[in-house]
This record gives sequence, C-alpha cells and structure tokens, in this order.
Amino acid sequence: MTSLLAISDLHIGYQENRRIVEELRPASGTDWLLVAGDVSEKVADVEWALRLLSERFAKVVWVPGNHELWTHPGDPVQFRGEERYRHLVKLCGDLGVVTPEDPYPVWDGPGGPVTVAPLFVLYDYTFRMPGVATAEEALALAYDKGVVCTDEMFLHPDPYPSRPAWCSARVAETERRLAACPPDLPTVLVNHYPLVREPTLIMHHQEFTIWCGTEQTADWHVRFNAHTVVYGHLHIPRTTWHDGVRFEEVSLGYPREWRPRATPPGRLREILPAPHAAT
Repeated sequence: MTSLLAISDLHIGYQENRRIVEELRPASGTDWLLVAGDVSEKVADVEWALRLLSERFAKVVWVPGNHELWTHPGDPVQFRGEERYRHLVKLCGDLGVVTPEDPYPVWDGPGGPVTVAPLFVLYDYTFRMPGVATAEEALALAYDKGVVCTDEMFLHPDPYPSRPAWCSARVAETERRLAACPPDLPTVLVNHYPLVREPTLIMHHQEFTIWCGTEQTADWHVRFNAHTVVYGHLHIPRTTWHDGVRFEEVSLGYPREWRPRATPPGRLREILPAPHAAT
C-alpha cells in the first residue's frame, strides 16, 4: 500500500547513521517521504542524502533543522543565515525535493487528500522554564548549568539582528501561506521543532527547551486544520496527542541514543494512512 512516511534527525556525519540512510527504501514506488530536518551540518552531506532519497521515493519533502543552518568551520560552504538557507533551497530544487518555499503539495494517497505543508519557523526562546521571565534570564540559566545549544556558536541569523527576529519573520510569512491553504482539506504540518511546548516537558534538561520552538505556533495545529503534525529535534521518537491532533516525533537521533532501544533504528514512521491505535 502507498504510504506517506517520515523521518528526521538523520545526522549522517555519524557513519552508523549514514549506513542506515543508505538502507532506507520505500515499500512502494509511490511512497512519499517527509524529512523533518537535521540531515547534516555539511551541505555536501545534505545533498548526498536528499539525492539518494529522491531517487528512491516518489516525492521527498524537506524542512531545515538547526544543523543544516549551522555555518560549521568544517564545511567548505560558509554561507550564513538566510543565504545558507536559500542555498539549500536551491539545492533541493535541483533535486526535485519540496521545501518550505515551494507550493504545498497535496497527498492524494490513502488517508488523503491532505495538504502537506513543510514549515520553517525556528525558535525564539519562549519555551522557558516556569518562573523564568525573559530570554536573557533563560540563556543565563542555561549557560550557568552548562546546557547550551551549539546554535549559539554556529547558527547565524544574518541579515536579521537575532534568531528570534528571524523566527518572527518566518512565522509571519508561514501564517500567511497556511491561511491561504484550501479550507476543505486537512493538513499535515511538517516542522523541525514541535509546534507546541508540551512535548518538551519530558526532556531531562529543561534549560535546553528554549532552543526547541516558539509559543507563536501554539495554536497552529487547530487553526490550520492539522490531521497530523510531524517534527523532530528532541530525539525522543513517540506519538502524542494535543487537542485531538496526532503529533509524531520521527527522529533517528545519535547512535548513543538509538543503540539502547529495542526497536531497530531508522524505521520510517507511517503518517498516512493513519495507524488505527494511538500510542
């Protein structure tokens, strides 16, 4: 049966993960694959993975994670911020991979039709711990605890003055596009970060949640008629439900994270047709 499948956080800089990606294949020649960010920090690796997957799946939809947006000193491509993102979008266009800048495709397979909406909205430090009033306080607490996202060194917001400013611009543009979607079709919203705060509440280091999303998207799954929300970033693959909407965290994660799990790594998550039972 044709399926709409998803995975994220491939992190193919790790050889074990690269081998897993080499083995990813559709069950049907008409399967689509949603890739919810963090393929790699290096442009050449992103191109390798998306080229491989686009040759195997009928359609590949990609959204950027924070790692793709890093200007890593080990990457020959030293574009920063918006310029780096646009470079990746062009690369995807050359491969036939759908990005947040393209018209949203409609899945007409089993469980459809639905509008598949790839999103890029970043974060703005609003997923703060209780009692922490400002982003400055939250950042100070994270630095004090030694729990600091590498984005602070490598993810540059150019030409925006800050990552929250870039986030706000992306939120405004994305809201405009989502509002223009056909009102009679449900959506599958695909973002690197969870659209709501609740999935982050089980994270061991709550100081880290400020790099995990924005409160500006907290009602999008309701406002924009979401059938399912697909995300990654947390490296905690699971299914949760919020306001009756299914949220799927679909990450592979780092080898040290997936090795202890009983389930084999790299299993593609079926988004549509929807599983019958909630877990």
